[in-house]
Amino acid sequence: MTSDQSSSTAGMSSDGNKSVDVQHQREEEDADSSHNSSSHRSIPSNTSRANSVKEVAFVDLGSKGVRYGSRKGGSDRERFSMSMSQREISDADSRLVYVNDPVKTNENVEFSGNSIRTSKYSVLTFLPRNLFEQFHRVAYVYFLIIAVLNQLPQLAVFGRFASILPLAMVLLVTAVKDAYEDWRRHRSDGIENNRLSSVLVNNSYEQKKWKDIQVGEIIKFSANETIPCDIVLLSTSDPTGVAYIQTINLDGESNLKTRYAKQESLSSIHENKKINGIIKCEKPNRNIYGFLGNMEIDQKRVSLGPSNIVLRGCVLKNTNWAVGVVVYTGMETKVMLNNSGAQSKRSHLEARMNREIIFLSIFLVGLCTIVSILAGIWLRRHRDELDIMPFYRRKDYSEQDADNYKYYGWGMEIFFTFLMSVIVFQIMIPIALYISMELVRVGQAYFMIHDDNMYDETSDSRFQCRALNMNEDLGQVKYVFSDKTGTLTENKMEFQFASISGVDYNGEKADFHGEEEGYYAKVDGLVMRPKMKVKVDRELVRLFQTGNESEIRKQIYDFFLALAACNTIVPIVVDTSDPSKKLIDYQGESPDEQALVYAAAAYGFMLIERTSGHITIDIHGDQQRFSVLGMHEFDSERKRMSVILGFPDSTVKVFVKGADTTMFNVIDKSMDSDVVKATESHLYAYSSVGLRTLVIGMRELSSHEFNQWRSSYESATNALLGRARLLKKVAINLETNLSILGASGIEDKLQEGVPEAIESLRMAGIKVWVLTGDKQETAISIGYSSKLLTNKMTQIVINNNSTESCRKSLEDGLIMSRKNTMSSGENTRSIALIIDGTSLVYILDTELEEQLFELASKCAVVLCCRVAPLQKAGIVMLIKKRTDDLTLAIGDGANDVSMIQKADVGIGISGQEGRQAVMSSDFAMAQFRFLVPLLLVHGHWNYQRMGYMILYNFYKNAVFVLVLFWYVLFTAFTLSTAINEWSSVLYSVIYTAIPTIVVGILEQDVGRTSLLKHPQLYGAGQRQETYNSTLFWLTIADTLWQSIVAFFVPLLAYWKTDIDGPQIGDLWTLAVVLLVNLHLAMDVTTWNWIIHASIWGSIVATIICVIIIDAIPILPGYWAIFHLAGDGLFWICLIGIVVASLIPRFVVKTLMQRYKPTDVQIAGEAEKFGGLIESRSGEIEMNESRW
Repeated sequence: MTSDQSSSTAGMSSDGNKSVDVQHQREEEDADSSHNSSSHRSIPSNTSRANSVKEVAFVDLGSKGVRYGSRKGGSDRERFSMSMSQREISDADSRLVYVNDPVKTNENVEFSGNSIRTSKYSVLTFLPRNLFEQFHRVAYVYFLIIAVLNQLPQLAVFGRFASILPLAMVLLVTAVKDAYEDWRRHRSDGIENNRLSSVLVNNSYEQKKWKDIQVGEIIKFSANETIPCDIVLLSTSDPTGVAYIQTINLDGESNLKTRYAKQESLSSIHENKKINGIIKCEKPNRNIYGFLGNMEIDQKRVSLGPSNIVLRGCVLKNTNWAVGVVVYTGMETKVMLNNSGAQSKRSHLEARMNREIIFLSIFLVGLCTIVSILAGIWLRRHRDELDIMPFYRRKDYSEQDADNYKYYGWGMEIFFTFLMSVIVFQIMIPIALYISMELVRVGQAYFMIHDDNMYDETSDSRFQCRALNMNEDLGQVKYVFSDKTGTLTENKMEFQFASISGVDYNGEKADFHGEEEGYYAKVDGLVMRPKMKVKVDRELVRLFQTGNESEIRKQIYDFFLALAACNTIVPIVVDTSDPSKKLIDYQGESPDEQALVYAAAAYGFMLIERTSGHITIDIHGDQQRFSVLGMHEFDSERKRMSVILGFPDSTVKVFVKGADTTMFNVIDKSMDSDVVKATESHLYAYSSVGLRTLVIGMRELSSHEFNQWRSSYESATNALLGRARLLKKVAINLETNLSILGASGIEDKLQEGVPEAIESLRMAGIKVWVLTGDKQETAISIGYSSKLLTNKMTQIVINNNSTESCRKSLEDGLIMSRKNTMSSGENTRSIALIIDGTSLVYILDTELEEQLFELASKCAVVLCCRVAPLQKAGIVMLIKKRTDDLTLAIGDGANDVSMIQKADVGIGISGQEGRQAVMSSDFAMAQFRFLVPLLLVHGHWNYQRMGYMILYNFYKNAVFVLVLFWYVLFTAFTLSTAINEWSSVLYSVIYTAIPTIVVGILEQDVGRTSLLKHPQLYGAGQRQETYNSTLFWLTIADTLWQSIVAFFVPLLAYWKTDIDGPQIGDLWTLAVVLLVNLHLAMDVTTWNWIIHASIWGSIVATIICVIIIDAIPILPGYWAIFHLAGDGLFWICLIGIVVASLIPRFVVKTLMQRYKPTDVQIAGEAEKFGGLIESRSGEIEMNESRW
């Protein structure tokens, strides 16, 4: 893939077509479309020196419904592409900036200051806003209501402070975390706002803090300085007004882009004139790749476009200084308007958990209803005794007139009993679960980030966890949607083959002239070599050097001259340890373009220098200077770029390169048809072996043609209305009657470990779909090399350009898939669907979607080629709308953003194409192969841990609540509790919380080696073996039994004794804590000292807390534990409760593992007794029938 910043070469590569999608900004609908160039550079002619601007249209999709399939009629696309360029900027849609006059600029409308703020809170807003955000969780609202009810005298069950403590602790922990994160943002904002820049004040430059810079001021910045706001360039240290910009802070790309100052402002700065002028430009918007405006200066009106604006965060490179006028500041700069972060996503496991919480809520209401009804019945039966009953005493006899004492009538008593029951049983809904899940996810993220198996040494980058709430979803993925270029491949292009005038040069490769370090040029006594060495074709080098056949030599000369000149590459000289030797690093916006220039240099056509007016090329030791008279950048309709060169002999030629689909439409009809056919066959052969192809053309311009072009070019450049359309028309008129020079084949190598990774994912039951903009032959070739496709697969290919033909192809495909399954008796692994973007135009968002889904679901592999970015998102939604299966999308560039955000889990590859994909993703990593340890190891562990932890939290809270419930039934339904209120509060906070969190972070049901060796084990998450409705209800049943044992064993043991409530309450507390911790210990597979310390330490901590509580005289139950522990019956009860409670669970678990083991249990046994089991054939077999 390629980012929006890709240059024209990548865009025009006919097999590497990439339709670029800018988030919330534009929809590229042509399935064949390629990279858009963001620099939009133009080269002034020597005569006029007027800069052209290539306008690019954007459509705001933020608030509109998005169609993933679109008709190819072109009318919509034309409206999109001309929406910004065919209109004058109205006063309502523009802002006026008075150059060097910030007072007048801000006179009528005070524009935003340059201070930025990325923090969420201030000192005053933190508390209300943070609480408001936290109470979006319904469970928090529930516990707040409970705490409020407990403050009412009629309903007070616990102490008022004790009832608030659990919710307060959860809110406090979250608030502290949020405050710390926001403090870091505040600190970062302060550092940024207080940086200094040189601002023109009273005709001299003074240092000024960034936050004080205003719209209309002129600022000057030097090499390697960061631009503080969005500025329109006025002048640079380069006489032609060019500035080289690095956008690494904006999009992560380190390659240089070029920006230009207008000639009119350039002359004013150089002549030290006082600059005055008016800029009329569009209002601030999020479109970082477009700009529309005009400037009146020296009584001239000139147009402004994307090539004239430099955005905040960019860095000036290879230019001594630059001067610009501020047009957007602070939060109105384009980069800050785009600072919105990725889409918010929700874990599927947590969503399913909410369903069980609803069931628990219903169960809680049922318990409370039972208690209140029974309480009403009891009150009716004993209504004549209530006045004198000692423990109830309805009447207050302390006064002469005996009134009712805390008695509100039979109906209200039932109602109050219900509310009090809700308060007493409140922990049935586990409030601590939410904070526990957050802490567990943080711990899991730590281990994922520091996993050396997901560390890339080449880029020195580790795994990034950008969304903490998605960890467990990594263990349930069923579909992986992957981009190809830069994701499966390295996006490091290497020139391989050349077809020149119908001759294919794909022979043996060697070093140039036998030089181990390749071709070099001597410039001013220095030896200069290309930074990257490229092997060359011996025959091609021999033919050019011998010069026996002048026609062949001329053809080779023109071909490599086109590669060296028709680009926007900037040569950068790099020092070496030897002062007499230098390296030339070709900086460009696309790996494709860099590969072509390095190839030209390897064959002796070395680009030495580039300015806005000329280029210097060393051609086999002869340095030749060519005037750059004009350049037409790539656009998605033409799919070509062209450059006009003035030769030393005064001839003028235009060189064009582009996709084969458009280049063969503009060739000279009188050209030798054999050459054209040979070139086409070579292109097919190149793409069939996975190479990215490009066609090169040329024609010579007469003086009349050149002058006619120049006149049209300047008129279009200075047009204020329809500028993009006029420039496109000029380019189309120029790029006609071309002679085909040849074609190139560039290899984009597979990343290390991709075939093995895809094979592991498929064995894990994960379907891998590849969605790419490449042509079909290239995509299929990469499919074979990556083991995505195999020779045993039946391929169903759909390439159509009408609704009816698509319908027929889908029907034929369904028939073929059914026949294949019936005849072979095999499953869907034998079928692969290959479909192109043109067909998807007529399928997505239509009634044919259902047929596509049915066919695709029968296929193990789906390969979509020539697809636009929104079509990628449409394919993801095709699955999401029709299944509950989890989807994962992985890509590395801007054209993958929509796909990444639509998928349940989005992963960005931090590769060659900037950080747009990474910034929109949930997780980020450097290599595709890291998906294997991420999903098969960490994903499996995270899902197993989180699923178990949720069920365990339900269990441990329900056991405690049911013990309280049984007690209520034996105490006249008065809602009095034998368990100390502080023990009730600390139960979920101290007594049982820590072991849950520790096990949730560290538990490993199966080791890493087994998970990687047996990818089928991943299916446990896809089948939801760890967390499902059956396990939930079994857990509730087990909980019911354990609560009965925990309550009735002490009750029966101490029946008719003088034991008091606090004493038996301490017994129940210790018994339940011991029981739930031993229950957890039974399920732990991997023991270490931390798990030991957490489980046994929690039991010890509980004992200590009970002793401390009972040792406080002012609390009820003073010294109760000391009286109780001295009795041997107490210890018998503890042991009896644990044994009786856990025996059924132990028996069932043993029988299930013995007679119906899961794959995970088999693998776990194999780890423990590996040597014994592996010696028996067939002992370790996964349940293949499940796949």
